[in-house]
Amino acid sequence: MVMQRRSFLKLGLMAAAGVAAGGGLYRVLHPAAPGRFTLDGEAHLVLAAIAPAMLGSALAATEPQRNADIASLVRGVQLAIAGLPLAQQQEVQDLFALLALAPARRLLVGIKGGWGEASAAQVAAFLQDWRLHRFATLQTAYLALHDLMLGAWYGDARHWAAIGYPGPLPELSPAP
Repeated sequence: MVMQRRSFLKLGLMAAAGVAAGGGLYRVLHPAAPGRFTLDGEAHLVLAAIAPAMLGSALAATEPQRNADIASLVRGVQLAIAGLPLAQQQEVQDLFALLALAPARRLLVGIKGGWGEASAAQVAAFLQDWRLHRFATLQTAYLALHDLMLGAWYGDARHWAAIGYPGPLPELSPAP
C-alpha cells in the first residue's frame, strides 16, 4: 500500500501532537523547580548511557572506577549547566525531558526501553544520527550533549594528562 501525501501529513501532525502532549504531561508530572535546573534521576541515566559512547576509552576499564568516573562526570555536567544563563538552562532541561520521555525517546532516539537497558551500539547509533541529522535542531541538541559532557570531563584537571595538556600557564593562574 502506497501512502498518500495527505495521509503522510496527517500522520506527521498526529505524531507531533502526541510528542507535544507527552512533553506537556511530563512537565505536569515532573514540575521544574523555580530558578536553576538540577539534573534528576532520569537525566543521570541519560548521561550514564551516553558517557561510554562519547568518552570511549577515556573512562576507566574497571566497573567500580568507571562508575566513579560517570558519577564525577554527572557532577561536572551539573556544574556546567549551573553556569549557564537561566534561558539556556531551560533549554537543557527541555532536552533532558525529551530524552526521558518514553514516546520521544522511542521516536527521536530509537531506544525502546529505558536508558538503563540501552546497548552501547544503540546509544552510539543515536548520537551519530543526531550529529549528522538533516534537522539543525537535532544537530544542536547533539552538540549541546557533546559540549556539556566533554567540557565537564576535560574541565577536571585529573583528565588533562590524557590529552597532553599541561594546565594553565602559571602566570595566568590566580595567586594563592
